[in-house]
Parts: sequence; C-alpha cells; structure tokens
Amino acid sequence: MVQHKFFLSGPTGRLEASLTDPDGAQRGLALVAHPHSLHGGTMDNKVVQTLVKAFAELGYVAARLNFRGVGQSEGGYDDGVGETEDMLALATHLQSEIGELPLLLAGFSFGGYVQTRVAARVAVQRLVLIAPAVSRFPAGPVNDPANTVVIHGEADEVVPLAAVFDWARPQNLPVTVAPGVGHFFHGQLALLKQMVIHACRC
Repeated sequence: MVQHKFFLSGPTGRLEASLTDPDGAQRGLALVAHPHSLHGGTMDNKVVQTLVKAFAELGYVAARLNFRGVGQSEGGYDDGVGETEDMLALATHLQSEIGELPLLLAGFSFGGYVQTRVAARVAVQRLVLIAPAVSRFPAGPVNDPANTVVIHGEADEVVPLAAVFDWARPQNLPVTVAPGVGHFFHGQLALLKQMVIHACRC
C-alpha cells in the first residue's frame, strides 16, 4: 500500500486529504468520513485509519479528508451540510484524476451521518456506516439497504444501540453488533477491521 497526502479545492477553500493505493488491481474508490469536527474528529482518527486499511486490503483506492475547519482544511464547521459538499468535492476530484471507479462510501459516527447525505446524491456501490450518529443528527433512510453495512457497538455510550435499531427497523436494514464494544472501538480495532473486510469482501 502506498499513501500520500494532497490538497484539493473545496466549496469553501482548500481541503486537506490523504489517498491510500492498494497493492494490485483497483476494485473501486472508497471515501471515508471522520467523526465530529468539534469533538476532536480528524481524518487521522483510529477508526477512520482502520477503515482505510481494510478497504485498501480489499483492493479499493481509499481516500479521506479533513472536513472544513479541521487540520489544514479551510472553512468552518457546518453541521453536516457543508461537510457533505466537502465529500462530494473529494469524489469529483478523485473521479477526474483516476477515473469512474465504483464508489464505496464509509463513515464513522458523524461521518456516517454525512455519508448518508452523500449517498442520496451520487451512485454508490456500497455504504458502510460505523456507529452512525443517527440519534444526534437527522439521518434519513438509506437508498439501498441491501448494499448498506451498519456496524455498531453493543455498549456504545454515545449513540445507543437502541437508537440505531429504531432508525434501521423501518428500513429493514440489518445491523451487525460488536458485543461489549463502545463507540470508539477501543481495543477492538482489529475486530472492526475483520468485520468490515468480511462484510465487503463479496
């Protein structure tokens, strides 16, 4: 795997991003969104990095960025609305650079909420939501439950598992539960990586 950082032009200025190339053939493009910008979330979050490694192992070109106002990205926090535009700008930039590869969207916590918004506006092969913050933001239904992966910790102290079930149930959307795991998957990143690889292998 080869990783490099770069900058792209976003809706409110320059955005800081990182790209990880897989070994071998490129299966698709995976865009990973980080947790809440005002609570320490960055593209270097450990869950985000775990997702990038999982997708690169699966053959995806894996990309992430710092939302506006985070790190060296210009602009300011915008409650998920502007952050959606940031992710769309990343998708457009990379598709122009490397071609129209099948698109996978993934997000952790607040990033999961953002990716549900992005998925409503672009064609997506698969949507992967890790501990999505559906009790804290107005997450709508997903477009394609059959190709959506939701992984949530049983002991999540930030977004209760019950809230995720309440959101998923009307959509007939399966939820995979990591037993005894909290919101940040402390000490369980290897488990998370294997769960993601297993869910997205086919």
